[in-house]
Amino acid sequence: MSTDRFKLTAAVYLVLRKDGQLLLLRRANTGYQDGKYGLVAGHLEGDELATAAMVREAAEEAGITVDSNALRFVHVAHRLGRGQHGQERVDLFFEATEWHGEAVNAEPEKCDDLSWFDLDALPENMLPFVRRVLTDIASGITYSEYTIEPVD
Repeated sequence: MSTDRFKLTAAVYLVLRKDGQLLLLRRANTGYQDGKYGLVAGHLEGDELATAAMVREAAEEAGITVDSNALRFVHVAHRLGRGQHGQERVDLFFEATEWHGEAVNAEPEKCDDLSWFDLDALPENMLPFVRRVLTDIASGITYSEYTIEPVD
């Protein structure tokens, strides 16, 4: 019997809304879904709580300070990947009810645009699963499962 345990990737995503708009960033130079918009997000590091990871990613990617007490859990997505980047993932989505600082592109080497978009006019070139999760969140759905097909 093998002692190896199954491993999956865990990530956190920040739903940040202001004045009827949603903060999105466009991926660049990452090798995965470059040119598509997504949320401020990142992987958990070892020995790190999910809310601590979200606070860290908000600072690293958008230059804002979020208190973990201002984070509200809104969704979890379990994704089965296929193809080159096919990893099984659990994605935790949090909404920040308040933050300090003005959002800026703090990682220009991984992001070529960070902008606020009207909730009813989100860009066409969004990460497909993020668009689906945002629809789920708007509908009050807190759990989803997806199989992610290979992408170019």
